[in-house]
Order: sequence, then C-alpha cells, then structure tokens
Amino acid sequence: MAGFSFRLGVHPIIWVGEDVKEHGNDTTYEQILDDIQALGLTGTEMGRKYPTEIGVLKQELSGRGIQLVSQWKSVLFSDPAYREQELEAYREHAKFLKEMGAEVISTCEVGGSLHFDPRRTPNERVILPLDEAGWESLAEGLNTAGRIAREYGLKLTYHHHGGTVVERSEEVDKLMELTDPESVWLLFDTGHALYGGADPLTLLRKHYERIAYVHLKDVRADRLRQAKEAGSDFVTCIREGVFTVPGDGCIDFRPILAELVGRGYDGWAMLEGEQDPAEHPPREYAAKALAYLHSLNPTPKGGDQL
Repeated sequence: MAGFSFRLGVHPIIWVGEDVKEHGNDTTYEQILDDIQALGLTGTEMGRKYPTEIGVLKQELSGRGIQLVSQWKSVLFSDPAYREQELEAYREHAKFLKEMGAEVISTCEVGGSLHFDPRRTPNERVILPLDEAGWESLAEGLNTAGRIAREYGLKLTYHHHGGTVVERSEEVDKLMELTDPESVWLLFDTGHALYGGADPLTLLRKHYERIAYVHLKDVRADRLRQAKEAGSDFVTCIREGVFTVPGDGCIDFRPILAELVGRGYDGWAMLEGEQDPAEHPPREYAAKALAYLHSLNPTPKGGDQL
C-alpha cells in the first residue's frame, strides 16, 4: 500500500474465527478472498476455510492477485517427549509454505496453554507456566525448528499470544534471550501485546531487531478491563468482544506505524480483528481500519514517511 515501507495484508480471522468456531462459520473462502481483492490487499494468512489442496489454493489466490504470507503452526516443544514428532510436523509445514511462496511461519508454543495444549482437560482454568526445564526445552525446539525453516528460505516468527506461556512482556523477553537470533524471529502483535499487559510501542522498540512479521489488532479497553476483573479466559475474551480492528479500540497506532516506517520495516503487516463478524461486518471493518491507518500518514501518495 502506498506510503508505507511495509506490505499491508489482512488475516481471514476478521471473517472467520479460528479459536471461536461459531464466528463466521458459514462464511465461504470465496467470499473472504473476494472481499480481500475488493479491498485492494494482496496478502493473506492461511485460514481454516481456505482450500488445503495446493493446486486449488494457488489457483484461487493467484486468480485474485493475492499472496499467501504465512500460516499458524502450534508446537509443543516444552515437553521433550513430543520433540521429534513436532519437528517432523514442522518440516512438513515449512514445505507447504515454501511451495506457496510464503516467507514466514507464525509459530506458537501450546504447552501449558489452557485452550491449546492437547494434554489439558476441559475442566482446567489456569495457564501452567513453564519451569526452567520447560523453557530450555522450548528454546532448543524453536532453535531447531528455526534452522528447518531456514532450509526452506523461511523465517520462524514466534507469536506471543494471549492464553499461552509466552503472553506477558517478560516472557517475550525471556524467549528472545534464550533463542538463537539467527533462527528465531518475533511476530509482533499489537493486540496480544496489550492483552498481555505490555505497551505495544515499548515492546516493538525493545525487540525491533528480531521482528520479521507484524499483526495489527486493536483492543477495546473497557471490555478488556471487565473481562480481566471477571477472570475471563482468552477465548471468553474473544466472545466478549475484547479485540477489534485498528482504529476501533484504544491503541494509538500513529507512533507504532511511525516506528515501523522510520526503521524501514519492509515485511508484512496483517490487519486483524478477532470478533463476531455477525455484529461487526468484516469487509466494512477492514475498510475502516485501512482508512484509519492511511489517515495517520500525512503523505499517502508518495514517500515512506508518516
């Protein structure tokens, strides 16, 4: 998009929930891709509604001038017993994304997570933090997976994420400290940063040299406060409308965009808004978010300065 140093795309999670399956469950991938094309955007992440057969997916994307940028990959590296099978699955994931022309792999540890850890039961209520052995195992697994990604010309970008063991700023700090900067990069997510108690701009500045991928998501401060006071878990927060698209919440994106452009960030930045599409029409909200982001740029028709 003109005026930015980076490439601006959109995540299909605006149309179809990934963690809350009833959100947009009847929406077709054709509708999503048609809307993305109509918005003038050329990048998307893999979504659960998209075709999984490579030939079909390539045809549907290329016919609309859209590039597959990444796809989420859950890993369970904190438990050494899962290491080999997880790395094998990671290699297959990398092969797929390489074939699709992607550049980064959105990667997140699910060990200890209330919602995503396959070892947890439905009756549990808290995230189980990693002990030192768990952190060491996670770092070793990520370093190895990052080397696998590099074999295929990709970057492992770690997604700090609500409801997981790498949610708060100090946990992001520790992960960056323990991992190899040549193999493990950071996916900076504005909404998850704020959800985890961090100031997004501070987190961006602190770890900019490791950032290779960006998600632009907003937060409704009043709903987040109410959800935290009620002890709501991450998925409940989604259902309660904590998250939204940029410009519709409390995050000031002007200094964030200025930081990215000022430093010459040239990777992908994806619009996100993880909320009920029945209440918040996806194409309309994505268009509003685009208008908001471009309104922060005083020279939208030329140059890279905000």
